[in-house]
Amino acid sequence: QVQLVESGGGLVQAGGSLRLSCAFSGRTFSSYGMGWFRQAPGKEREFVAVINWSGGGTSYAHSVKGRFTISRDNAKNTGYLQMNSLKPEDTAVYYCAARLGSAWPIAADEYNYWGQGTQVTVSS
Repeated sequence: QVQLVESGGGLVQAGGSLRLSCAFSGRTFSSYGMGWFRQAPGKEREFVAVINWSGGGTSYAHSVKGRFTISRDNAKNTGYLQMNSLKPEDTAVYYCAARLGSAWPIAADEYNYWGQGTQVTVSS
């Protein structure tokens, strides 16, 4: 069974950076697209970024484009989300998700597997 474990969250000042990691196990990582989503208190889960199986296709939410970078290392079975120029409104629990196949959708309900989440808090 696929398992996803996020790490790298924490408390950072506005303007700072964090890199989240998502460790994948249980199946062949390179067969799965991977997405990052986030959920702030009292809000719906929202799309952040997605990457296809090879790393050759990516898409970002407008709110993070130019500040966040999604990547993956299939040899290490790990995905990443580099977050720069962080803002207080980026505060949320961040989740990685995986979906078997070549597509890289932005809708959360398209993803079959989810990690437990990692908290990111950006202070002003």
